Amino acid sequence: MTAHNSIDIHTHVVPAEFPPYLGQRLGVRWPSMVPAHACHRHVMLDDKVYRTVSHQCWDCQVRLADMDAMRIGRQVLSPMPELLSYWLAGEDAAVLTRFLNESIAGMVQQAPARFIGLGAVPLQDVERAIGELDHAIHQCGLAGVEIGSNIDNVSIGDARFLPFFEAAERWGAAIFVHALRPAGMDRLVGPPILEQALAFPGEVGLAAASLLTGGTLARCPRLRIAFSHGGGTLAQLLPRLQHAWESFPALREAMPTAPRVAARALYVDDLVYDAPTIDHLLQAFGATRLMLGSDYPFAIMDKDPVGRLDALPLDVATEQLLRCGNAQRWLGALLS
Repeated sequence: MTAHNSIDIHTHVVPAEFPPYLGQRLGVRWPSMVPAHACHRHVMLDDKVYRTVSHQCWDCQVRLADMDAMRIGRQVLSPMPELLSYWLAGEDAAVLTRFLNESIAGMVQQAPARFIGLGAVPLQDVERAIGELDHAIHQCGLAGVEIGSNIDNVSIGDARFLPFFEAAERWGAAIFVHALRPAGMDRLVGPPILEQALAFPGEVGLAAASLLTGGTLARCPRLRIAFSHGGGTLAQLLPRLQHAWESFPALREAMPTAPRVAARALYVDDLVYDAPTIDHLLQAFGATRLMLGSDYPFAIMDKDPVGRLDALPLDVATEQLLRCGNAQRWLGALLS
């Protein structure tokens, strides 16, 4: 098996342009693009620069060249998380997510042997989200969708989102959870990049734990759901949660399965930048649940994710699982 069989499940896209807002509301936080330097554009929100991004975000030929240089066979494309836009009214969000899904489907069509798409859904309106999930997978041909770690400050483990996860399970959709507007930002001291460096892991860990403690995974045992950034802090939280489960009857009543066992139903990427931490993820989640992820094309990306796997003392079977086998199973029939 060559490294070019590797599947990078954590990459992001931003369309080159956004449609104008045509709704009826005032002051809507609708994204737009304006030119920046060289091959870059500014993503504008509230008439302010949210992020400056390069043509890597939308130019498939540039992505393909980068993939070859990184020894990546296939990329899973998902929206830049802020574009999930849970703060919009459901009607407006449905328009934006439809545009994102059709844009990502168009990128996949340019190189279907190299790209797999994950779309977006307006989860602030669960009924609309289920309808858009249907469109994304059955009309656009996407493998599933990316969702945020919280939906406008409501944890994804909240019971209101259960019908969405039931639909995802029923239709065999892959779900990818990314940190979004994380908790604890008021406790950070330092430059803005600390949001990604320090706040994202805690946010993702709490989101993953909420699916365990809230009962979503128990009700949707065939749900294929993956968490970014190594599942955040969940691997470190599991021993404490396991001890609490063994000590407190109320937690055992809420969770029918022991946390250490239940967590092995989750998929996680390996984007933790550290070999001993990847080994810890293997111990926590098992060799069949860990997948390669880079966060391409953003500044915090792992520039050599395949090389990081090369450096690990893995047997051939485990290496194959981490490079592509687990991703193929998570993505489902689209790659089988």
